[in-house]
Amino acid sequence: MTDIIIIDDHPMLRKGLSQLLELEDEFHLVAEVGDSRKALEVVLQHEPDLILLDLNMPGQDGLQTLNQLRDAGVDSRIIVFTVSDDQADIHRAIHNGADGYLLKDIDPEEFLASLKRCMNHEQVISPGIQDVVRSALAKRLPENLHPAVQYLTDREKEVLRLIAGGLSNKAIGNQLTIAEGTVKVHVKRVLAKLGLRSRVEAAIFAHEHAKEL
Repeated sequence: MTDIIIIDDHPMLRKGLSQLLELEDEFHLVAEVGDSRKALEVVLQHEPDLILLDLNMPGQDGLQTLNQLRDAGVDSRIIVFTVSDDQADIHRAIHNGADGYLLKDIDPEEFLASLKRCMNHEQVISPGIQDVVRSALAKRLPENLHPAVQYLTDREKEVLRLIAGGLSNKAIGNQLTIAEGTVKVHVKRVLAKLGLRSRVEAAIFAHEHAKEL
């Protein structure tokens, strides 16, 4: 089951998403956050698999929240869910570690399908903005990251390969016979050493440098 947290200041939107998520047995809404300034505390408390994050919120906007979450080592998949199709917002979201960018006019069935794809380590993007997102991601990933592979331990390389294979932290722990908490530590170190901000970027990196891993 995928544990999800919604971070959005609109109660009606949160209620609608909650009802939509209830249609799928594999999704479990563990918390809703209306005040983005409390987002980090709630996320650290529940450690969700997936976060749906609005951009335009009072007090602290979604980009600040996204950056705060990644800086704190949160490795949950994060999908920006917003009305903004502004290229600058899209680029900043990807640069700050978003795993996907969906517009709020998306069809409900496509929305649910996108969440499932994101949990399989696919990048999820609303139709019409794919080129902008891919351009942002390409700029986020340095061309010559491969020398950093030498700084990964053998265990970290194993974890990176399994991330690329779409495995969750729990599944990685089971395969390597280590605790899920230990896997989280390895994931954070891998991202830090490679200068990456999300598991999606790590998976892309692993595929591009498979021969070195």
